[in-house]
Amino acid sequence: MSEKRVSFHTLGCKLNFSESSTLAREFEQGGFVRVEPSEPTDVAVINSCSVTEHADKKCRNIIRKIHRRNPTAIIAVTGCYAQLKPNDIAAIEGVDIVLGNNDKGDLYRRVVELSEKRGAAQVYSCTVDEISRFFAAYSSGDRTRSFLKVQDGCDYKCAYCTIHYARGSSRNMPIADLVREAEEIAAMGQREIVITGVNTGDFGRTTGERFIDLLRALDGVDGIDRYRISSIEPNLITDEIIEFCHSSKKFVPHFHIPLQSGSTRILGLMRRRYTAEKYRERIAKIRELMPDAFLGVDVIVGFPGEGEEEFMETYRLLEEVGASYLHIFPFSERPGTPAVAMPNKVQSRISTERVSRLEELSDVLYKSFATKYLGSEREVLFESTDRHGMMYGYTDNYLRVKCKYDTSKINQICMVRLVSLDADGDIQAEIVG
Repeated sequence: MSEKRVSFHTLGCKLNFSESSTLAREFEQGGFVRVEPSEPTDVAVINSCSVTEHADKKCRNIIRKIHRRNPTAIIAVTGCYAQLKPNDIAAIEGVDIVLGNNDKGDLYRRVVELSEKRGAAQVYSCTVDEISRFFAAYSSGDRTRSFLKVQDGCDYKCAYCTIHYARGSSRNMPIADLVREAEEIAAMGQREIVITGVNTGDFGRTTGERFIDLLRALDGVDGIDRYRISSIEPNLITDEIIEFCHSSKKFVPHFHIPLQSGSTRILGLMRRRYTAEKYRERIAKIRELMPDAFLGVDVIVGFPGEGEEEFMETYRLLEEVGASYLHIFPFSERPGTPAVAMPNKVQSRISTERVSRLEELSDVLYKSFATKYLGSEREVLFESTDRHGMMYGYTDNYLRVKCKYDTSKINQICMVRLVSLDADGDIQAEIVG
């Protein structure tokens, strides 16, 4: 096969990013040249998301744009939207392959098999009953950081969410296999690993192992200096996990813990597995041991039944726990979920207004968090990108720092003094020592 070009378009979460990177390596090993999404291509792979209707629409628009620009290119669509609505995607002009999440790892083979035998779009493995395989994945496009997939699927079935149907039941690889993957990442020179999954803290369902044991095993991998846990449910972040992260020299003080609502009543309607008080208690435990910890929080605004009182419970809780950054989602009805049939829908204009209020709060909270560290010294892992003569990196507690570009500092952990906070939220710093 002559050399061909392949492009990747990844929507949604860090998990999709790790999977796309793994698929890209397979195409490159097969002789393809990976090109940027905007460049002409022979094969275009879209790894889709379906967390909101906006994500679905974005995927459809990308498909149409690719086909206009590359009318002869093979277009292969996988991911959660492909899993949930395969026939809708297959009907879009230009689509050749729709591949469900169970067979995502077969995408390269399917593309090669398709070759010149073009016709109606081929749909593979897109029923929820078929989702049982674990597609091992980690990202390798960033010189400093890798996203390592440790878990897939979710058994929680929250009232607003389609992930259980799109990703299947909770499952994972054995710890020993994940340690080997971490060693591969270290061998490529990457210094930091972000641990990812659909419901990361639920690790161990298929192997009988525990998430804390995975963390301990990864902590012993030579060559990796930093670990971040990308997201973990409040009911799954145990004292044992918090205490381990506090004592470890590699696990950094940075947590992303979804809240969704600060109203216990709304959490019950959402079918979440904790109360507002439980959330407070978990964050208090983190603050007790790691007062410098960065706290990212997911919030859903406008869930059915959310009045001004419930919204303000959320607002006040976020202030109280000292969130560092908010990832805000306006409620989006997903077909087939219990939330669709719930009464007391919130008008979209009210949801939009509440989103704006939380965005303003997020800015205030981040500025308050970042300002506390001005004048102090912290370690930063610098990235390779040169932006107008500046280089960027993150402190252990996830403050984005910029310094004058210096190639000798790329992929190095350097001690810096945090000087000032700019309008974009970046901290100007000076390398010390």
